[in-house]
Amino acid sequence: QLQLVESGGGLVQPGGSLRLSCAASGFTLENYAIGWFRQAPGKEREGVSCINKNEDDAYYTGPVKGRFAISRDNAKNTVYLQMNSLQPEDTGVYYCAAAPPSYYSCAGWRTGNDYIYWGQGAQVTVSS
Repeated sequence: QLQLVESGGGLVQPGGSLRLSCAASGFTLENYAIGWFRQAPGKEREGVSCINKNEDDAYYTGPVKGRFAISRDNAKNTVYLQMNSLQPEDTGVYYCAAAPPSYYSCAGWRTGNDYIYWGQGAQVTVSS
């Protein structure tokens, strides 16, 4: 089976940190560009970050630049999103997803509409 599973979400106070994990089974994440997306209630899904297939580039949406960092651990077949200085507007369900294998970069990462494998999501709530 081809699966992605997110973990590491939870409730955190403003200014706190969380690290999300995206673990793959049934395929090798190393062969895919991987994006992180989030969706807040009543809002469109938003691309948060993406790391390309060759690990030579990464992308971040403006509101998280300088606060979030995406990384891979190929030995664990896992992609991480370190989230620091969290703010209430970061609240939402966070998903990881794999781009089509033909993509050699993070094309379409701002929406993920063409991404083919998705996790079920992890809730992140930032509240005092």
